[in-house]
Amino acid sequence: MDTDITIHTATVNDVQKVAMLVDELLIEITHAIGVQAFNYDHEETSLKLKDLIEQKKYFVFTARNEQSESIGLLTLYESYALYAGGTFGTIPELYVRPDYRSNKVGLRLLSHAKEFAASKGWSRLEVTTPPLPQFDKTLAFYVREGFSITGGRKLKMDL
Repeated sequence: MDTDITIHTATVNDVQKVAMLVDELLIEITHAIGVQAFNYDHEETSLKLKDLIEQKKYFVFTARNEQSESIGLLTLYESYALYAGGTFGTIPELYVRPDYRSNKVGLRLLSHAKEFAASKGWSRLEVTTPPLPQFDKTLAFYVREGFSITGGRKLKMDL
């Protein structure tokens, strides 16, 4: 296993690599829950990602191994809520390729996100995990790293 893992802030030049990691994440979630929960198109997502990075509305950190291969990512965006005391960060995606799990890659990505959030003056970070047994290990990771369970479930309405 590579020990020289580095964390990078993705730019528009990294869009295809990031979109591929998101592909892998969504495929893994779909297999775990047995339901096609995402309306995902690689090319459309790549275009949206490029636009969001250019507008500085979406922050993407990638983990790379010694060969500069992208092996994981964490995405982040700025959110606002009175209950959170104003501005905070939301983590919509955190993914590490299976061969690199349990090697502190996710921890390195999360540590980088915490530093970034502090530099932006955000009051907190929030993340949602599905309330399913298949994601107990994911939940345990976040709790171990200082997140607290606040209850509730994430709901959505397509418009």
